[in-house]
This record gives sequence, structure tokens and C-alpha cells, in this order.
Amino acid sequence: MRLLVATTNPGKLREIASLLADAPVALVTLTDLPHIEEPEETGLTFQENARLKAIHYAGRSGMVTVAEDSGLSIDALGGEPGVRSARFLRPDAPYPERFAEILSRLSGPPGQNRAARFVCAVAVAHGDTILFETTGTVEGEIADAPRGTRGFGYDPIFYYPPYGSTLAEVTEEAKLHVAHRGQAFRALADWLRERP
Repeated sequence: MRLLVATTNPGKLREIASLLADAPVALVTLTDLPHIEEPEETGLTFQENARLKAIHYAGRSGMVTVAEDSGLSIDALGGEPGVRSARFLRPDAPYPERFAEILSRLSGPPGQNRAARFVCAVAVAHGDTILFETTGTVEGEIADAPRGTRGFGYDPIFYYPPYGSTLAEVTEEAKLHVAHRGQAFRALADWLRERP
């Protein structure tokens, strides 16, 4: 089966391809197709946005499509940046600027709650029908400062206590073993293998 992966983010594409390497699908990316306008992400949850994107791209491509919506949710910031993670501050804001803003907002009293989680919602659609959906979550906290050069996005400020490091300080294999996207796409791979 050909499966359209509805993202142009190179970091996400690399992780997804790795996680689905043993699934019985041939991956197609948006760059393999004529240009399809991006949908407006109007959902209030990661799950709503994943469904919205999957149905949008499935309808315009005619292909079975997997879409994901993921981001960072910080308790002390009321769940921000949340579904606006990729557009936090503004769509073209560099991640170091986003890190600085988050750390500034968390510069309260010692012992302030720095609990955070990465969430990844995945939806698979064919036409306007959702065939499969799942969500992966990894719990951690916001580091005092960005650390590490691996990974992408908010990984340098996401401290994962069992590893004693940020997700940008560990190998991709170690990150995907515990991370939100790893959980969600391993569940998708299992579903793909079990389909008739």
C-alpha cells in the first residue's frame, strides 16, 4: 500500500520513515506530489488537527494519508505552546527565540512547576473517513537552559528525567524509544501490519 505522509518537516519525515521502515507500506511525501495547499489548522486539540490534515490531504491526493499534529504542552503556561507549537510567537520565529521566551516566562520562584509533555496525535484517512488514530505522550520538564544539538524543535529544552538529559542530548534511537512520535507511529506500524 502507498501511504502519503502529510508533512514537509524534514525532522519529522526522517523519524516517521525510520518508525515505519518495517511496515508493509511505500511512503510517499508531499514533495512527491503536485503542490497541495496546506489546510488551516483550526482544531483546538492535537487530535482535531491531525484528523483535519489527514482528511484534507487524503481528499486532495486520493491516497490513504497519515497526518500528525504534535507539540509541547507546559503546565505552568496553561498548556502553551500546545497546538500552536510550530507557530509559537510567530510562524517564522527561530527556536532559540522561542526557547528564550519560554524560559523567561518560567523564571519565577525556585521550585516552580516545570512539568511538560510532548504530545503526538496521528490520524490515517482515506477520503473523508478516518481509518485509524492514536496519540503518544512523553512526560518530562523544561530544562533550565537549552542543551544538546541532536533532534529538532523543542528537544533542547525538554528534559527527560529517566535519561538525565534533554531529548537533544541523546541518540535518535534513544529518543524514539520513549518519545511521543515514536509511541504513536509504532502503534500505526502495528495497525498496518495487522490489516488484511
